[in-house]
Amino acid sequence: MIREGVASELVWATLAAGNYLGFGQTMNIQVAVLCDAATDDNGKLNLLGAFDTIYTQQLPATHPQCSIALRVTFFSGDEGKHNLRFNFVDADGGSIMPDFPPIAVDVALPEDMHFGTRNFIVNIQQLKFENPGLYSIDIMLDDQPQASIPLLVKHNPPAT
Repeated sequence: MIREGVASELVWATLAAGNYLGFGQTMNIQVAVLCDAATDDNGKLNLLGAFDTIYTQQLPATHPQCSIALRVTFFSGDEGKHNLRFNFVDADGGSIMPDFPPIAVDVALPEDMHFGTRNFIVNIQQLKFENPGLYSIDIMLDDQPQASIPLLVKHNPPAT
């Protein structure tokens, strides 16, 4: 005898397992972060200093170096050629780095693999902010939004 509610729990567990195994699953961004630095060591994503706020005493401000780090899982339905794009925008949606080139991604899984995970690291130098406020890094695959990394730039002028 199945008591009320248990059947739906069993169905949910089965659906969750199916999604985990990649049945009908599409790409999944496991990690999307702005950090001081990132490396890929044989498939391991190493992050240093993840952050979401930059404090500056003067404007315009220049952040000397940072990295966008992504860890993405692809499933069999994702096989083929794709374009991964980043758009760094201000609060009004204006691009502050309009020349971000797309990254060509070719997904091909061996027959014995249900999924494949890839790390993507984009290093940025001399990132300039004219104004304080909210910014974001919007992530798109084949022009479809996938994730957004928020960033706050706070102006803290020196005490006089």
